[in-house]
Amino acid sequence: MQSPPDWPPTPGDLRPSPFPHPALHALHRLARALLFPAYWALDQLLGCGAPLARANHRRALRAAAGAVGALLLLLLAGLPLALPGLLLWLPLQAWRRPFCYRPPPECWAPPAPWRPPAEPARCFGFLSANLCLLPDGLARFNNLRHSQRRAEAMGAVLLAGLRPSRYGTTGCSPPGPGTPGGTLIAAVPAGLDFVCLQEVFDLRAAHRLVRRLAPCLGPVLYDVGSFGLRPGPHLKLLGSGLLLASRYPLLRAAFRSFPHARREDALASKGLLSAQAQVGILDGRRVVGFLHCTHLHAPSGDAPLRCKQLTLLLDWIQQFEAQSRQGGDAVAFSVLLGDLNFDNCSLDHAKEQEHELFSHFRDPCRLGTRREQPWALGTMLNTSTLRHSVACSSEMLRRALEQEEGRHRYLAGPPGEGPRTKPWRGRRVDYVMYRGVAGGPLSPEVEHVTFSTALAGLTDHLAVGLRLRVSAPS
Repeated sequence: MQSPPDWPPTPGDLRPSPFPHPALHALHRLARALLFPAYWALDQLLGCGAPLARANHRRALRAAAGAVGALLLLLLAGLPLALPGLLLWLPLQAWRRPFCYRPPPECWAPPAPWRPPAEPARCFGFLSANLCLLPDGLARFNNLRHSQRRAEAMGAVLLAGLRPSRYGTTGCSPPGPGTPGGTLIAAVPAGLDFVCLQEVFDLRAAHRLVRRLAPCLGPVLYDVGSFGLRPGPHLKLLGSGLLLASRYPLLRAAFRSFPHARREDALASKGLLSAQAQVGILDGRRVVGFLHCTHLHAPSGDAPLRCKQLTLLLDWIQQFEAQSRQGGDAVAFSVLLGDLNFDNCSLDHAKEQEHELFSHFRDPCRLGTRREQPWALGTMLNTSTLRHSVACSSEMLRRALEQEEGRHRYLAGPPGEGPRTKPWRGRRVDYVMYRGVAGGPLSPEVEHVTFSTALAGLTDHLAVGLRLRVSAPS
């Protein structure tokens, strides 16, 4: 049956360019081109200082010394271009919208709109993954390198779960008895509709991912962040690292930057990316879903700062959803995805574990404070073992993490080398949480949770998937 003319809907205020005028966009590209030689040389110099780049072999040390000398010369040569580039780049940020929007291609065919009650329920698949696509020199401090190559490889892996032919339907199987469960898999979960990625800081890597994902998914939000001089004052040279891709039409999006940051996060514009997607039509009204993507402050000892960010998240989520809803909209789900940089097992994270966030959103992996589902698994990998053959194979890593010994070896330990819980399940810092609207016509329930090793050897996190079943009253 042919879709009605109102499907797919036209996005409201989303436009491809982050600037209101093409001339400003052209000047911004010029500024980035002027900055690039010095940026690239500085990035490579940082990589030479990474612990794993410092070899003991005499010949390797001589080669490294020669490379450092050449990079220093290149950096000095690039500075005369970088200075006018920076002076041009900084004022342009006042006109820049804090994200880029990649519209779907003309050949894009979104899923058919969900039309309850004719279709009583529909399932939606979500994925959250921290890709550690930092500039190459910084990524080497996490025992990862070649960010551009990894971006291409990650795009190929993610496409396996995004192609509609993989599952061919958006329907649900009948609900099973008992509580939902979770599994550890070596592939990307099938039937993904929304993908939230973190630490896509390198812009060239982001463009590679977007080129890969957009033709199969549809609209993509990337290059997210409020750059330049920010209140504080802070100089933000890196974005938020967030990237959101959707198989359903996006209607509206907004980004809010966290006002405070310290240490290694000071130069990054971390915050909350919120988007509204239309997933169906109910009695002539829109059926919408809300997606909220974030990456909290990283340094482990800054619990009060993370708690402030969590409180801001709740306020911003409420504001965005209130401003985006039209009268009569039926809300299918509100999902919060991302790397929150705290777990539910370490005593050092007691403040975050007891935050009111968990009374507003349901975490399907959590039973309570420092109490996890027996099937829940840590998502942070041990960076010192990322190059091991087992950690580079999705299937071998999956088998290893099924065993206590493998989890001790390949999953990161508690911050400060504190005591490990028994049995050790690792530190789960990557979350996919959800909620519905009390008294609304639609009700979301968890169908399944997945922990995926599909990106083994490419990043230092496991990917987390959530499959939500949204049903309408019969």
